[in-house]
Amino acid sequence: MSWRTAYRSFYYETMNGDDIPDIVLDPEKTALLVIDLQVAYLPEATPPHATPADIAEWHRWAPFRERMTGTVLPATQRLLAHFRGTQREVLFVRIACLTKDGRDRSLSHARPGFNNLLLPHIGADSQILPQVAPLADEIVITKTTDSALTGTNLRLLLSNLGIRNVVVCGIFTDQCVASTVRSLADESFNVIVVDDACAAATDELHRAELTIINNIYCQVLTTDETLSALNPA
Repeated sequence: MSWRTAYRSFYYETMNGDDIPDIVLDPEKTALLVIDLQVAYLPEATPPHATPADIAEWHRWAPFRERMTGTVLPATQRLLAHFRGTQREVLFVRIACLTKDGRDRSLSHARPGFNNLLLPHIGADSQILPQVAPLADEIVITKTTDSALTGTNLRLLLSNLGIRNVVVCGIFTDQCVASTVRSLADESFNVIVVDDACAAATDELHRAELTIINNIYCQVLTTDETLSALNPA
């Protein structure tokens, strides 16, 4: 299925895909933004002395880990190779608090349950996954919010770099990716979300969120479609 007809919400299901202009991304004005691909979210094994509940949770997240290792990380590596090979801007954002007890976190990262994200910035779990680690001169932004624009200087950095188009990949589609995409769109950046380089906890959540944000806040493309837009024939 083409990006012209994929992920149509109720608002756009009657739109004629042929009326949508081709997507052509000026490489000099386009940056890759990699969101929250951190060690904490891809553990290699259950924790030491795992309880039955820990083991059950490990199995519950198995489909997510499979998508990450089989789809998201390889797609992200392709995007990184292209942007680096053409000497274009690559930026990373990560969730990391500046205090050990996380007292500087936003409320959305301090609620009970999954979103209680205590990831001190010097800890191993808060670092970018080694499979997609930033190079020495690539910008890494630390945030304690879902949107990478809230409370950071990302907008200023993109402006200083002359960026108008932002290609977004990472996790979680329905949380930090979506929040960042909405903020970028509200700041009048043209946003591409790369379907196979993103993941939510479940495929159902991933697809539902892409359906919500597509066509209004961004355009959802595959890695192949994104690379084609960066290299029009």
